[in-house]
Amino acid sequence: MTSAPQADRLPLLPIAVLISGGGTTLKNLIDRKAKNSLPIDIQLVISSKSNAGGLHYAAEANIPSQVIRRRDFESAEAYRDAMFDPIRKSNAAYVVMGGFLQHLLIPNDFTNRVINIHPSLIPSFCGQGMYGLNVHQAAVDYGAKLSGCTVHFVDDHYDHGPVILQKACPVIDEDTAESLQQRVFELEREALPEVLQLIQQNRVSITQDGRRVRVR
Repeated sequence: MTSAPQADRLPLLPIAVLISGGGTTLKNLIDRKAKNSLPIDIQLVISSKSNAGGLHYAAEANIPSQVIRRRDFESAEAYRDAMFDPIRKSNAAYVVMGGFLQHLLIPNDFTNRVINIHPSLIPSFCGQGMYGLNVHQAAVDYGAKLSGCTVHFVDDHYDHGPVILQKACPVIDEDTAESLQQRVFELEREALPEVLQLIQQNRVSITQDGRRVRVR
């Protein structure tokens, strides 16, 4: 691992965060930045809903925010442009999907610069409709013995882009979707900041086939 003093000499990683709900992922990032344990600079928060609770966290931290709703645009391409124009203007180098529930096309200039965290071990229990408690209920119903979370780059397909990092936890016999969700969320709280720090330290690369991520 790169030592903390060396990491501190690198510039902060400028990011935008996309949210749709309570903003627990956003709050985790804000809290860690406030404690100087995460070298990021959150330039912008965009919500897909005007009543998303996470907007309050952005306001409390004096982070600029916008609400951009999918239903206000006729096409996926128009929605993509409306989302990424303010992201470009904010000078964010990377975009983090923190509980963002809308399907979003990724423009060429942001290929492998949009990151999502999914509450399962992709390729299990992922894809359209697999979010929140739906994911954990599916794992419990299937009888899976392991679950966890996946941080991956985002492409134009649901939960499909190259995997950067995964963390696993057991699924116990007494688990409900709610209890498994709590255990996986504790992993998410560690995994996403870890990936952002790796990117800030220039330790993440992608193989020529575009499928595999290497961490130096």
